[in-house]
Amino acid sequence: MVFALVAVLIVVKLLAELGLAVLNRAEVRRHAGSAPAAVAAIMDGATYKKSVDYTLAKNRFGVVEEIFGTTLLLMVLASGLLPAVFTGVTGWGAPGAAWTGALAILVAGVLLSLPGLPFDWWGQFRLEARFGFNKSTPALWVADKLKGAVLALVIGFPVLWALLSLVGRLGAAWWGWGFALMFAFQLLMLVLYPKLILPLFNKLTPLPEGELRVRLMALGERTGFAARTIEVMDGSKRSGHSNAFFTGFGRFRRIVLFDTLIAQLTPEELEAVLAHEIGHYRRGHIPKVLVLSATMQLAGFWTVAKLCDSAWFNPAFGFKAGELAPAFLLFGLLGGVATFWLTPLMNLLSRKHEYEADAFARVALGGPAAMVAALRKLAQKNLTNLTPHPWFSSFYYSHPTMVEREAALTSKGG
Repeated sequence: MVFALVAVLIVVKLLAELGLAVLNRAEVRRHAGSAPAAVAAIMDGATYKKSVDYTLAKNRFGVVEEIFGTTLLLMVLASGLLPAVFTGVTGWGAPGAAWTGALAILVAGVLLSLPGLPFDWWGQFRLEARFGFNKSTPALWVADKLKGAVLALVIGFPVLWALLSLVGRLGAAWWGWGFALMFAFQLLMLVLYPKLILPLFNKLTPLPEGELRVRLMALGERTGFAARTIEVMDGSKRSGHSNAFFTGFGRFRRIVLFDTLIAQLTPEELEAVLAHEIGHYRRGHIPKVLVLSATMQLAGFWTVAKLCDSAWFNPAFGFKAGELAPAFLLFGLLGGVATFWLTPLMNLLSRKHEYEADAFARVALGGPAAMVAALRKLAQKNLTNLTPHPWFSSFYYSHPTMVEREAALTSKGG
């Protein structure tokens, strides 16, 4: 009964995803022949047509990928493959050893990721390449996958080992300490990621001296965000898409601009993008998101502990009740079935933050012109979908649509 209920919930989630995809595809097609006035002001006709084609291609690909992923998950859960993997790997050590449990989770994760590699490859070298975005090579793609696997082992294994070891040392209270350990690890990664991990995949170089650097550093000074450095990331070696972000906190924070962004925008537009990112910092969005993330993480650890102790959860999938490592893996595989329905609420908060950061940028630059120009240009360069279905954008979009952002920026009362 438990397995049947879980299978139904998985299928319901898939049907919801497919329904939203159908609505979005229909909405895009409804406007394909003639762009709404607000959209026509953002994109020329040729670019708009290309953005429609790109959106529909991604939609079709996403539908196939979702159906495949859901089918694979149901087959894996019903086949007994996961218990077989755990039995084989945990047999390498003493019964109940934390290190074999941690290794079994990683091995199962790697095996489950393999069937998705062809989709990842097709998305990169067929879909993205078709629209001029792919800049990667097969060798670089393979290298990225291998590096990711090594990092999962080097970083993930000791963390999982430590978590599983807490049970033997702390008993029923393990989940509270497990949360503390994981949250502390995440805070540490905020500092270490840009210094140790990101450089393994991308080259980061200081923004050269010149007008742009002077302008951006001056913006940081006058808005209370005195960063030690502004770095440029070679995102163009993988994709034509562009982005900007800041990472770390305190004296470890740094601003990162994609080289594609610098190539696409004028200095004034780049200043607007940076002002937006600084707005997230000045409006306290980062600590708010961290607190929310910590709350959800704590709830997740508590849920894993309760599921593990139950007499019905693990046995429904072929594991013994009370085994923590399988409970962690199953929670990782099935947690999205529940959190999927929270996505609109999370994105509602994210969109609120984006509006606030846009408003900060408008004030910092003395008007909306530069921010609007930057957003329009980025929408054009990234072939953004400018006519999503309202339900689709409300459910999935972490940012307001381009039309919504521009309306808010130019609104006198906004």
